[in-house]
Amino acid sequence: MLVLVAPGQGAQTPGFLTPWLDLPGATDRVAAWSNAIGLDLARYGTEADADAIRDTAVAQPLLVAAGLLSAAALDASPDIVAGHSVGEITAAVFAGVIGDEAALRLVRTRGLAMADAAAVIETGMAALLGGDPEVTIPHLEKLGLTPANVNGAGQIVAAGTAAQIAALTEDKPEGVRRVVPLKVAGAFHTHHMAPAVDRMREAATELKIADPTVTYVSNADGEPVAIGDEVVSRLVGQVANPVRWDLCMETFKEMGVTALIEVCPGGTLTGLAKRALPGVQTLALKTPDDLDAARALISEHAGA
Repeated sequence: MLVLVAPGQGAQTPGFLTPWLDLPGATDRVAAWSNAIGLDLARYGTEADADAIRDTAVAQPLLVAAGLLSAAALDASPDIVAGHSVGEITAAVFAGVIGDEAALRLVRTRGLAMADAAAVIETGMAALLGGDPEVTIPHLEKLGLTPANVNGAGQIVAAGTAAQIAALTEDKPEGVRRVVPLKVAGAFHTHHMAPAVDRMREAATELKIADPTVTYVSNADGEPVAIGDEVVSRLVGQVANPVRWDLCMETFKEMGVTALIEVCPGGTLTGLAKRALPGVQTLALKTPDDLDAARALISEHAGA
């Protein structure tokens, strides 16, 4: 049984889109998406530096475009799909809930709205490596921080104001080995993002929505969602609510997943899966050179 997953913000690196644009039809497809949303995705994905693609309004459409482009090249038929944070929009396309251009329009709104919300006060996120969630989460709440991403495999991402993140680095929860600031420009999946929810809700009214054609697992609680309208409702609300990737991986385990492929720019979610899902084969699509190995994995595991 195969699950296809899409990463969230912070996975992007300068030039990561470059090799994918050499695939037949890729340049034209990206150009059409760029025209639809008023953002030069090809330039940002090939020429821009780390600071430019750290911008929330740029990073989010770029990640969705890369995920869709790499998945189209793979031409997979997964049993289950899921995405981390903004990757849920990519996964909604995999599941047939919304179309690719609609997804790019929605994520463009999401990125701009979240960037505006982040500009109100300086906020950020930091990954905590190690520790026990039962100890870590109360400690974060004591500091006024939100456990915005509970990722499993010993990783929780805290979010809050810059001052609160700074306090965390000086006062780590017991058992936490490291606090690593993330390359994101706001406290995503917290109350700081509440203003973005209304803009997402308005944008969602323009979507043509279908029910998922494969099992879609939601970040909100790790549960499968079978109704398209419910998928989109969760996409709207998740910008201001925590991501429970740990529960998604628990669902993968319960459903008998034997292989996991992460679309471009892969690496983050496969790393978590290697630690949390022993025995599950994993593969990250970083460049088109990974496609043959991914297809071999699909032929062995998909459609169980």
